[in-house]
Amino acid sequence: MDLLRYERSLLEKGHNLICGIDEAGRGPLAGPVTVAAVIMDMDNIVSGVNDSKQLSEKTRERLYEEVLAAAIGYNVVSINCDVIDEINILNATKRAMKKAVEGLFPLPDILLVDAVKDDFGLPSLSIIHGDALSYSIAGASILAKVERDRIMRKYAEIYPEYGFEQHKGYATKLHIERLKKYGPCPIHRKSFIGKILGE
Repeated sequence: MDLLRYERSLLEKGHNLICGIDEAGRGPLAGPVTVAAVIMDMDNIVSGVNDSKQLSEKTRERLYEEVLAAAIGYNVVSINCDVIDEINILNATKRAMKKAVEGLFPLPDILLVDAVKDDFGLPSLSIIHGDALSYSIAGASILAKVERDRIMRKYAEIYPEYGFEQHKGYATKLHIERLKKYGPCPIHRKSFIGKILGE
């Protein structure tokens, strides 16, 4: 898979600062949704960057440091469960994406976004399965996934009974069993767990 084809095409059209945007945590029952926006240096390609879901945790952690070191600019934003419950997960994701872009320096001249379409105030291209098709989005996917996993490991220390360090809030068998046994904690998404709890 050629992960640089979108970037090469944009460079040929005169774009220099290409920003990849991706999220982690749209599907879980607990915890935030986390978005990363990253402007990768096209003259300093990080070997091994790929869709974060295709990488082991150890590899993601290593590449996270390499992506940060090589990036021209980056920003990571998390939106918590209360906001997700209030405005829904898609709108929370869009809000996080906009905040991530607004906090970038330098500002990019085009955005490559994984699947989501919105007005980000800059030219943007939405790519379905972008984390598996674009180097820039894959870089963002690594940053978002590692940052969110770190948040969930911290929550695991506060709420140890749920096993967040294992499933990171996703609807695994273990998580659902613990949720039914102990009930929800403050980081559970009320709008996601009603059916599971029979509410």
